[in-house]
Order: sequence, then C-alpha cells, then structure tokens
Amino acid sequence: MVDGLSRLACVRVECFAAAAVERCEPGLREQPLAVVTGAPPVTRVVEANAGARAAGVRPGLAEAEALVRCPTLVRRPASPEAETAARHALLEACLAVSPRLEDAAPGLVHADLAGLERLFGDDTEIGRRFRRHARAVGLEARVGIAGTRAAAGVAARVGPPVHVLAPGGERAALATVALGALEWRAELAATFARWGLATLGDLGALPRHGVGARLGPAGLAAHDLAVGVDRTPFRVWTPPPFWEEAQGLDWEIDTVPALVPVLERVLARLCARLAVAHLLIEVLEVRFALVSGGHHARSVALAAPLGEAGPIVALLALEIEASPPPAAVTGVAVSARVVPRQAVPGGLWRPPVPAPRDLATVLTRLTLLVGGANVGTPVLVDSHRPDDYTLAPFDGHAAEDDAPSAERGGETTASAVAGPLALRRLRPPRPVQVDTHDGRPARVRDASGLDAVIETAAGPWRLSGRWWDTPAWAHDEWDIALPDHTVWRLSHDRLNNQWLLTALYD
Repeated sequence: MVDGLSRLACVRVECFAAAAVERCEPGLREQPLAVVTGAPPVTRVVEANAGARAAGVRPGLAEAEALVRCPTLVRRPASPEAETAARHALLEACLAVSPRLEDAAPGLVHADLAGLERLFGDDTEIGRRFRRHARAVGLEARVGIAGTRAAAGVAARVGPPVHVLAPGGERAALATVALGALEWRAELAATFARWGLATLGDLGALPRHGVGARLGPAGLAAHDLAVGVDRTPFRVWTPPPFWEEAQGLDWEIDTVPALVPVLERVLARLCARLAVAHLLIEVLEVRFALVSGGHHARSVALAAPLGEAGPIVALLALEIEASPPPAAVTGVAVSARVVPRQAVPGGLWRPPVPAPRDLATVLTRLTLLVGGANVGTPVLVDSHRPDDYTLAPFDGHAAEDDAPSAERGGETTASAVAGPLALRRLRPPRPVQVDTHDGRPARVRDASGLDAVIETAAGPWRLSGRWWDTPAWAHDEWDIALPDHTVWRLSHDRLNNQWLLTALYD
C-alpha cells in the first residue's frame, strides 16, 4: 500500500511447461528444448524454451518441422505431474513472501503486497525476493509490480526481470508497450494489425463498448489489459494440507539401485520447496506407478522431522528393499506431511543437540541392525510394576529434568550417613540363588562365584498385577547389605519361586 493505493505483484514463469521439465532435468536449461505431445507421426510441440524459440520453434509445430528448424532440439513428452508440482512449487515460493496469493494460471501468480514494505523494503526489493524464492525451487521468474493485476501482468512480460510501475502512472506506462510484445490469439492479432493498432495505448484509446461489440469477450479482456483495469475479484489461494512432488519415467525400473537416483531427484525438489517455506517432513508417503497399471504405496514415519533429502532416501531404500514393488516402476510420487521448522535453544548444562542429518543416519543404521520395533524412546507404562515400560517413536527432544525416578536410573533412598544413593537398574536382571531364614533372605550366591552372608535385609515390598489375566505377576522386593558394603535390590518372583538381582545402589 503506497499513499492509500493498492500494490499487486505478478510473478510469471515463461514457457511454463518447458520450465517444469527443466526443473526435473536442470541440464536441459542450456539446450534448445521442446515439450511435445501426441503419438508419431502427429507429434506436436506444446511448449518450447527460449533456446528453441530463438531457432524458430513455436508451439503448434509438428515435431518433424521443429527438428528441421533446430536439428539439435531436445524433445521431452509433456508431463502433467511435473507441471502440477512446478505450479505448487511456485505458489509455495511466493507464499513465503506474501500471505495473500491468487493462482491465476500455470506459471502465473498474483500477490497482494499490502504491508510487506515494512518487512522487506520497497517494491523493487520485494520483487527481488519473489525471484530469489522462485529460483530456490528451480524456477526462473519475472516479476511485475503495479496498482492492478492487469498492469502488473504486462509489466512482468516486458522490461527488466523486476519491473515496477510507479503508483498512479500505470496507464501511461502501458500505453507505450507494443502489441507485438504480448501474446494474443492469432485472429485477435490479425484484427489489431488490420485496424492499424501498434501499442496498448492505441487499443486503450478505442471505446470499450465498440471493441466488445466487434470482438466479443476476448476484445473486452484485451481492452481491459490495455488500460490496466481488473474486472474480476481477487481469488485467494489456499495451500493444500500436504506437499507432493512427482516424476514420470520414460522407461521401466525394476531394481532398487536404479530407483534410488530417481527418488533423490524427486526428494531434492520437494526439500527445496520445504526449505523456502521453513517446513520439515514428519511423515513421507511414496507411491509408485507400475507397468501393470496398478500402484504400490509405502508410508514412512520419520524418527525426527527432516528437511534434507540424503537421510530420507537412505531410509526409503531400506523400506523398498524390505517390501519391493511387485512390478516394474513407471512413475514416482512422494507426498509429505509437514511440521514447522522451529529454533530450539540448547540447555545451559546439556550437550549440544546432534544435527538432524547425523541423528537420522544413526537411527537408520540402528533400524537396519535391530529392526524398527526395537528403536525408540522408552516410556513408562501406567502400572505398579517397577520395570514396566514400552518404546514410543523417537522425536529427538530431550527429556525434561524432572525429579529422578527409578525407571530413569535416578531412584534415591535416604541414608543418614552417606546421603542419597542412586539406584541403577540392571537390564536384564541377573538370576541369583538365595537362602532364606524365617522367610527373610540370609545368604546369596551368583554365577560369578560370590557366596556371601546377608548382613541386613529390608523388606519385603510386595507388588503384583495383571492377576485377572494370563501375564499375571507377583514380586517381593528386598534391599540387602553385604559384607563388602554393597547394597543390592533383590526381587522374588513368587509365582515361579525365582530370585533376581534387579538393581544396585551406587
């Protein structure tokens, strides 16, 4: 908003279908490229990049004629998946700058700039920011900024890559733009030439109702563009609840090593989009299109939210090896459920948190060695059994410094002389042999050859649970002192008449 005037930006990616393919294969940016559709011999060009257009290749040409005009032309089939992913990537890149967007067309985004000058500076700096974010997701964009979407759209097509029209001077600036600098339908361009119109100013000087009467809705839209007037409301775009990236294949892939490079490219593009939006992947879903016509899907919940492709690809490779697709793969699509990237301050007395990439690598190796069911965070179960715990998915956050407890190795018992003692649990507990006298432990022996008289025994503390079910348990716990001044905790399994050394006092 400048002096009460609205300011809008048009972010435009030229030759969008070709740009979507170049985003999947960056090496094609330096070569003449045509996106084609149809089956030979009636294959036709639907889009061409700047290099191909310089050689005379235009949309609508037969592929054979395009090859005659440009013998070095690289052809790629049209990919709706790549175009959809690129369209969302551009919108998400713009969303990192402005919260209010309009998805005008593939490769064309309108953004409301109200209030952004207080965050990013003047219009030119905002336009540069749009271009940087678009480039970060693999798209080269032009930006026009003006008081209306129509004027901003013309500014994005002509002039410098960031073209700002002065507030209130849009119509005068548009008047000098040649009609040939914009893309019109062939019959409309022929009519303008027949009428002797050379610039947008010439078209805007004609009465609007007369242009509409002769050319219909297309003429009215052209006249509105010439004078920089918006006739339709701003339709705000709402981002989808998930993020997706896809790529079709020109050949079948039936081995995991051949599939990994494809996953790397697809995930690299997805992670680039997430980095711009300051998001991390929490759950990743992979969907393979099969040569049989079916699909094979896998869902992977990450141990810690990640935004780097390398560790995720390593984990996906393990998942695919464990459950490979039943047929050769012809397409790959990945969708992610995301969480915001958060800055977590480190504790003053805690070691630094490992980098997510290093942490994910370690977790992946542990999963490969011991299985996914044996990797996680220990969590206490609401039970009277002292050693009852389970494993929950590891989230990477350190436990709070609560009061020490037995399950965390910090159980204490007061001692009048030596102060508190720490109870160190043994997992698994060690079997021992115990002689009793009048129901109290009197002598203990273990597999190491220890044979000692128990000087003091405190207890029993009787615990039981699950008496109504098959896994019932009933224990008596004793704290014993030995002649060498060590203190043990013994557990007597009353159901199996078995003694166990469960913990040591430090």
